[in-house]
Amino acid sequence: MPQDSEWAPIEAIWRAADEIPELDGGWLFDHFYPIMTDDPAGPCFEGWTALAYLAGVTNRLRLGLMVSGNTYRHPALLAKMCATIDVVSKGRLEIGLGAAWNAAEHEAYGMNFPPLGKRMDALDEACQVIDSLLTKPVSNFAGVHYQLTDAFCEPKPIQKPRPPLVIGGGGEKRTLLIAAKYADQWNFPGRTGDELKAKLEILHQHCADVGRDPAEIEVSVHLFEPLEPVSAAATARELAAAGCNHVILYLKAPYDVERLRVVASAVADAVC
Repeated sequence: MPQDSEWAPIEAIWRAADEIPELDGGWLFDHFYPIMTDDPAGPCFEGWTALAYLAGVTNRLRLGLMVSGNTYRHPALLAKMCATIDVVSKGRLEIGLGAAWNAAEHEAYGMNFPPLGKRMDALDEACQVIDSLLTKPVSNFAGVHYQLTDAFCEPKPIQKPRPPLVIGGGGEKRTLLIAAKYADQWNFPGRTGDELKAKLEILHQHCADVGRDPAEIEVSVHLFEPLEPVSAAATARELAAAGCNHVILYLKAPYDVERLRVVASAVADAVC
C-alpha cells in the first residue's frame, strides 16, 4: 500500500494485516511524495525507514517495497539496508527492485535521472552488487555504473542465500531479461490474465536464452482499487490461471481494515 497518509493509520493497518491469516505479506511503495493524488505536497513517508519500523511492530508478515527505485540509492547501501532489515525482522524481507521511472521526483530532489537504457544497465549491475554483498564474505565488482573494492556486508541476512529478489516492470527487452537472469519473483504491472500470459511467454524465452528454469521465478500481480470481494476474487482467479503465484491488494488511504479482511478472504477462497 502507498504510505501517503498520516502515520497512525499506516501503523494501524499493518498491525491489523499481521493478524489476517489470508495475508502473507505487506508492501510499501518507493516514492518521496504522493503520486496517486492531485496533492504532491501531501504526506508521504520514506519507504525503507518506514519498513524498518513496521518490521518491529509486526511478527508474521513478509515485507518489502514494491519496488525500490534503483536510482534513489547506491545498491551497496541498499544491500546493507536489506541485510539490516532482514535481521531485525527475523528473516521476513523481500527485496523489490526496479529501474525507477518518476522523472519529476528525481528533478525535485536533485537526483540524476539517466536515459532508460542506462537505467536498465545500472539495474542489471545493481542486482549483481546486491547479490554479491549479501552472499559473499568479501565483494569486488568492476562495473560501468558501480564499483566495489574489498567490500564487507556484515552481518549477513538471516535468509539464505539471501532474501528473495523481486524485479518489477514489464519491459520486454530489458526488464524481463533482467528478471530471467536474477529474480526470484517477477512483479507484473498489468491487470489481465491475457496480458500476463503474453509477458510470461517472453519471460520464459529469456529464461531459455540464459539457461534458467522459469519455474524458479514466482509471479506476483497487483489488484488495484476499487477492491470489492466479488470482482477481486474473479480477477485473482483469472490471473492465477494465467500463471500468477501471489496477488497483492493495492489498498489506498483511507485504509479500511474490515474491507481488507473481507477482500483478502474472498481472494484466498478463489485461488487457494
